[in-house]
Amino acid sequence: MFTLNPGQLTLADLRDLATNHHPIQLPADAWERVERSAKAVEAIVAKGDPAYGINTGFGKLAKVHIPDSDLSRLQDNLIRSHAVGVGPDLDEATARLIAVLKIGSLAQGFSGVRRSSLETAIAAHNAGITAAIPSQGSVGASGDLAPLAHYTLMLMGEGSAYLNGQKLPALEALQKTGIESLRLGPKEGLAFINGTQVSTAIALQGLFETEKVFAAAVVAGALSVDAAMGSDTPFDPRIHEVRGQPEQIEIAAVYRDLLAGSEIRASHLENDERVQDPYSLRCQPQVMGAVLQQMRAQAAILHREANGVTDNPLVFADSGDVLSGGNFHAEPVAFAADALAIACAEIGGLSERRIALLIDSNLSGLPPFLVANPGLNSGFMIAHVTAAALVSENKTLAHPSSVDSLPTSANQEDHVSMATFAARKLRSIAENVRQVVAIELLAAAQGVDFHRPLRSSEALEQIHASVRARVAAYDEDRYFAPDIAAAAEHVSGDEFAGLVGDLLV
Repeated sequence: MFTLNPGQLTLADLRDLATNHHPIQLPADAWERVERSAKAVEAIVAKGDPAYGINTGFGKLAKVHIPDSDLSRLQDNLIRSHAVGVGPDLDEATARLIAVLKIGSLAQGFSGVRRSSLETAIAAHNAGITAAIPSQGSVGASGDLAPLAHYTLMLMGEGSAYLNGQKLPALEALQKTGIESLRLGPKEGLAFINGTQVSTAIALQGLFETEKVFAAAVVAGALSVDAAMGSDTPFDPRIHEVRGQPEQIEIAAVYRDLLAGSEIRASHLENDERVQDPYSLRCQPQVMGAVLQQMRAQAAILHREANGVTDNPLVFADSGDVLSGGNFHAEPVAFAADALAIACAEIGGLSERRIALLIDSNLSGLPPFLVANPGLNSGFMIAHVTAAALVSENKTLAHPSSVDSLPTSANQEDHVSMATFAARKLRSIAENVRQVVAIELLAAAQGVDFHRPLRSSEALEQIHASVRARVAAYDEDRYFAPDIAAAAEHVSGDEFAGLVGDLLV
């Protein structure tokens, strides 16, 4: 059982919760805050003064007063009318993370939800139920309204859900697990659907996927240095210390460690007529250090957002004030996702250039297209084309979403963030880069094979063996797509992160 301390989730917690299903519980002090907040809403209803989202309409209709007899119906109508998402459903892991982030936000006691309503959300999560949430339909302000409405609709026993990998009517999923459908009280519908949890959860998944491809690309890049008989001089600490960029200094040390003790490197220390390697080999610390810099900066932003309270209005139980603001505006998430998208695209761009280098015998000194008997065999010729196609896609996908805005809600919501699309694009880029790095891994391993019996460093030989355990050496042309798929699955694993040390902590 995972104890969710609202507002105190670590990045390690978020990585774990994004990957695994942990039943959750709240500490006693969180329940105390929730109950105080709910009582504050009760007091406002009893008093009868207009309070947005409690006894008024929504958005442009905020001036319409709703009688007490219709307050529950108001919230139900809100959810049903806002559940208008389209497109493929978000994957279950992301839907699960959305639920955890929403529960953590509501449990901080500024949203006015009742304990019973939050208990329903926790029970659904613990039972392994995830909402069927369409991936399209949010502009990232006023919060992720449509996708969160689909989540809340599931708790109400309407719409669709996933249970044990099967999509079924939400009511059926709740009944199978013995959970009573949520019946919304005053303000609760608005509290559940207002917030940045969807864009934040998708962006976090994109961050974690970027971390994996980053680690694999660093290792693949080092292996490519040996495959191309490149120099390790560019990783000399003196070069990086005089520039002073800390991430560049750190990553250069990782490259040095990965290449330390290579017999291949030792074999051409003398009488090598090449003075300098191409940038894709030589400038890896500079480029990947800059990528790491962005990853760390944007991870901090997303970490804060995941722990924040982002619905509206906010209930301050100590004073009884209900304050309307704009924490639902997901601009921080949009900027973070856009910056990560650009950084991740650069990982793929550099990797593709190394693939191009390795297949070019004039640059690498290896057989053309990394295959014996070229001409009869095409080798890695079109695998590189695939990498080039994916990198080119990323150039378009990396265009920032956050620079766009389109007024909604009859111009009441006249500036929006487009954070949800920014986050979705980030994940698309990370998936493309995963495939590119997989191709580089195969190409670099093939290049090292041509240098046998010389061996690379201990660390890189470990990776070479892992690649070869999944994909045989390319002796002659064969159906190659399954090999790329196997290597891409390898990139998604944890082995590469273990070789880059504490960079991603």
